[in-house]
Amino acid sequence: MPAATGAVVDARNPVKMKIENASKVYHTRSGGVHALDNVSIDVREGEFLCLLGPSGCGKSTLLWSMAGLHGLTDGTIRLGDEPITNPHPEIAMIFQEANLLPWRNLERNIQLPFEIKRQAPDRARIEKLLRRVGLEGFENKYPRELSGGMQQRASIVRSLAVDPSVLLMDEPFGALDAFTRDEMNLLIQEIWMETGKTIIFITHSIAEAVFLADRIVVMSARPGRIANIIDVDLPRPRPVKLQTSPDFLERVEAIKAMIDHRPA
Repeated sequence: MPAATGAVVDARNPVKMKIENASKVYHTRSGGVHALDNVSIDVREGEFLCLLGPSGCGKSTLLWSMAGLHGLTDGTIRLGDEPITNPHPEIAMIFQEANLLPWRNLERNIQLPFEIKRQAPDRARIEKLLRRVGLEGFENKYPRELSGGMQQRASIVRSLAVDPSVLLMDEPFGALDAFTRDEMNLLIQEIWMETGKTIIFITHSIAEAVFLADRIVVMSARPGRIANIIDVDLPRPRPVKLQTSPDFLERVEAIKAMIDHRPA
C-alpha cells in the first residue's frame, strides 16, 4: 500500500476550503425554506471529511454550494483565498447517480469534462485510472452494459481524470448493494490514500462515515447547523472487517445517540 498521503490530518495542515457562516433560504411559492443556518467549517488539506445528518438537513445544499453550483443567501466559501461562487477547475463532484450519458460509451463519457473545457483528454491519466478501478477493457461499453458499481467507478474516473484537488461526493454509494458498497468504500479509501486529495463525502450511514472519515461533521435537522464535529482516530488502511469490532460499533452507537438527541 502506498504511503497514506492524506491519512494524517491535524491543526498543522493548511486549510484547503473554508466555509464561513453559510446560510441558505430557498424561496418557493408556498414560502421560504431555511435549509442552512450559519454553518462554519475549516476543511484541511488532504482531509477526508464526512457530512452526516438526517434527511433534509441541508447536507447536499452545502455540498452543492461548495461546488459553486448553488449560491448562498449569506456567508462565504473559499478555496484557499479564492471565493467559490461558480464551478471551479480544482473542484470535482460525484453525485448520487453516476449520470453517465446513455448515448456515449464509457470512454466518451469520461472525456466529457475535457470537451466542456475545450481541452485535449489526458489519455495517459485516464488509462491509468481505468486500470486502477478495474475498468480497463470496458472503454467501448455503454452505461446500460455496466453494473451500478461499474457506473460509479466510471464516475470516479471521470471526476479524477481532470486531476482536481478537491473531490465532493454526494452519497455516491447509497444505491448500491451492501457487498458492492463495501468494495467502493475500500476503493475510494485507497484512491484517497494514494493521491492525497481533499474529499468531502455525504452519507446517511453512520458506519460508512466512521469507516471513511478523518472527521465527521454531524448536522442538525433543518435548518442545518453544526451539531458536533468528531475526530475518527482509527488507523489506516481500514479493512472491512473493522466494522465488526467492538470499538467501531461503540463509535457508531455513540454517534447515533448524538443524532437521536439521546445521551450516548
